[in-house]
Amino acid sequence: MIRHLVLFKLNEGVARDEARVAAGVKAFEELDGLVPELRFWECAWNITDRPIAYDFAINSAVEDLDALKRYLEHPAHQAAAAQWREFATWVIADYPC
Repeated sequence: MIRHLVLFKLNEGVARDEARVAAGVKAFEELDGLVPELRFWECAWNITDRPIAYDFAINSAVEDLDALKRYLEHPAHQAAAAQWREFATWVIADYPC
């Protein structure tokens, strides 16, 4: 299994309650059950207010590197990520689990 972690930081001046942000969250929430490669999926807002904290997180798992590639190329994933590019930056980590 491969764990795929993504941490998002909203751009300066972007608020969680903006319509475009809510649409981006919904797009990621809908990937669960939509992308067959996903073996585990959760996403949520950060609940701490520390200055170094990111705002939103995805914690997911796929079977192997080939499945990760298919997930990343899946049209629904590409569409969701495109929405987030408009208002956030992010970091990722992929590791065996």
